[in-house]
Amino acid sequence: MLFNSIDFAVFLPIVFALYWFVFQRNLRAQNFFLVAASYIFYGWWDWRFLILMTVTILCSYASGLLIDKAWHGADQTATRRRTRTIVAANIVINLLILGFFKYYNFFVQNFVDVFTLFGKPLEVHTLKIILPVGISFYTFQALSYSIDVYRRKIAPTRDLVAFFAFVSFFPQLVAGPIERATNLLSQFYARRAFSYDKAADGMRQILWGLFKKMVVADNCAYTANAIFNGYETMPASLLAVGAIAFTFQIYGDFSGYSDIAIGTARLFGFSLKRNFAFPYFSRDIAEFWRRWHISLTRWFRDYIYIPLGGSRCAKWKVIRNTWVIFLVSGLWHGASWTFVAWGAYHALLFMPLLLLGKNRQYTNTVAENRVLPTWKELFAMLTTFVFVVIGWVIFRAENIHQAFAYMSGICSPSLFVMPVEGVGAARTLLFSAVLIVVEWFGRKNQYAIENIPVKNIALRWCLYFILFISILSNYYSGEQSAFIYFQF
Repeated sequence: MLFNSIDFAVFLPIVFALYWFVFQRNLRAQNFFLVAASYIFYGWWDWRFLILMTVTILCSYASGLLIDKAWHGADQTATRRRTRTIVAANIVINLLILGFFKYYNFFVQNFVDVFTLFGKPLEVHTLKIILPVGISFYTFQALSYSIDVYRRKIAPTRDLVAFFAFVSFFPQLVAGPIERATNLLSQFYARRAFSYDKAADGMRQILWGLFKKMVVADNCAYTANAIFNGYETMPASLLAVGAIAFTFQIYGDFSGYSDIAIGTARLFGFSLKRNFAFPYFSRDIAEFWRRWHISLTRWFRDYIYIPLGGSRCAKWKVIRNTWVIFLVSGLWHGASWTFVAWGAYHALLFMPLLLLGKNRQYTNTVAENRVLPTWKELFAMLTTFVFVVIGWVIFRAENIHQAFAYMSGICSPSLFVMPVEGVGAARTLLFSAVLIVVEWFGRKNQYAIENIPVKNIALRWCLYFILFISILSNYYSGEQSAFIYFQF
């Protein structure tokens, strides 16, 4: 079920009404209802996906109980060995499921290609595997729970219903934010009281998320797809427009999803972690990664980077650890060498900052307490943005050859030729500019329109109405598309 569909527009108010008016008095029944609603939401695509998610949930739930039981053993050496075995088994089971559905064909094809390169062609066939929607997200969420129990950061839950609700919670099930048990699971233990202020704030964030997805991202998608599909015959100026269009498409699409997810969760009395913090206003690549897909970045930091030694080890190990998380991050996005190359590209950009000790020089809001940035800040943001756009070309390309060909095409004299119309370039650039302006003035907030500086209520509602009409008109224009990160 898509957030930008009529199905969800019907589903959400029904679930909201039943949740608050029928199941409010009994916490366990309320949690069970959320599980049922989440299973309906996820099973709307294909009911068979529910089997895999259930296996993941049960394995992680059981591992938590087994780890807790093992910790009570008298022999400390045997206890550590037993708990490591349990958590490792759960990690292996879940990663095998994820790896099979997401990477089997990729590794088989590359295995065959290597032997073919050396003159030993193999007859190994790939499989027609359907990638379950959001499998990377809920797998990582479930794994973080068992790892945190193993590290004794949290106590294992014995409430199976609450745990099912934690992993399958429908607002953030498919594309995050990737939540931790320390934040979300504990919220299922406490009674939720309806708050008009929270619900109104949630609706505002949903409205802004839908605008970013259905108006900005979907219009940018039309332009980006048209240009990337015919890039061989287009001038450099239009290729540049296509790269910028995809840059705003993926941001509007993914951050829009996160806004809708966080806002929807707030309607039900839950607080999810922020997933984007205006990343295109970053002044270097390190700041960009602190602001882009925050929940995944922190997941890799806490469960891969720090266990490898983090930054508290020899410099060469810090460099190694950094390369590992960037390459793994690239591969997490999909079974393609373009994603690996995208991760490697960002690792290369990160290296100078790491070696010079400047990877944490920007932790504040840009142009803090000022309307406009300084020339130095503007130059830093524009430079970082250009580097990010180049990265998105690699990310969007179908293969490495196309990525190089596309970038080579941009670096030609036709870059200064006025782009021709026919691919919606003007409309795309206009919506992207609107997004940038609104987010610039709202960059101190959790999301851009959280606190609109308009005291007049009628005028404020007029702005909401404009956003709503824009969303509605775009929906009926037929430009809507599926969320990009559903494929991950």
